[in-house]
Amino acid sequence: MASSDTTATRAGGRHGRPWRAAAAAVVVLLAMVGAGMIGASLQTEPPPRPPQPRAQSAPQTPVASGVPGQGQGQSRDGAVKAAPAALSRSDPRTISIPRIGVDAEIMSLGTNPDGTVQVPPLDQAQRAGWYSPGFSPGEAGNAVIVGHVDSAKLGPAVFFELGALQPGDTITVTRADGVKATFTVDEVRSFPKASFPAELVYGPNDKPALRVVTCGGQFDQATGSYPDNVVVLATMTA
Repeated sequence: MASSDTTATRAGGRHGRPWRAAAAAVVVLLAMVGAGMIGASLQTEPPPRPPQPRAQSAPQTPVASGVPGQGQGQSRDGAVKAAPAALSRSDPRTISIPRIGVDAEIMSLGTNPDGTVQVPPLDQAQRAGWYSPGFSPGEAGNAVIVGHVDSAKLGPAVFFELGALQPGDTITVTRADGVKATFTVDEVRSFPKASFPAELVYGPNDKPALRVVTCGGQFDQATGSYPDNVVVLATMTA
């Protein structure tokens, strides 16, 4: 995840105003698009390709909040679960994603002096990061959690397998107040970095929702970066 990714900064700057205490992040909405870039670029051999979402999203209009299939908490049997009442604000402490074996600590992130979103240090690539100027998991709104896909020092990182998630999978975030907020995956999509859906990720939502973001696509050895972002859209269901 490279906070100095200039392509990411330009892409983020094209998308409307940020929401919830993110006024300083007008051009930053996606500094995290370089997840794993710094570490991967130091490797002499191409890293293994992380799993990719089944449905790739070409640069098209992102799904709007509240439409069928997104923001409804759809279970594996197709039943739509009503979202529970929103929780009060509380910092997240850990994230658990059973399907891909993730059980990781979460650190709080803000913005860098240049307005880009902070990312976990590469020597802590097995930890996830919560964008703290935004909503906390369980509040009404989109809580954003980011993480590296890989690292030259550690290899596959916390969200290496993120693209393997499927609708109906669960993500549980344990909060500082002891509450475990469980989110059901609605969609897993891949977006070119230049078309990152900032409003879909950081924009308003009247339901408690979660956005989990890392890098995706085939690592480009020449540029030392991944071309895409994998974005998981999930809604709190328990």
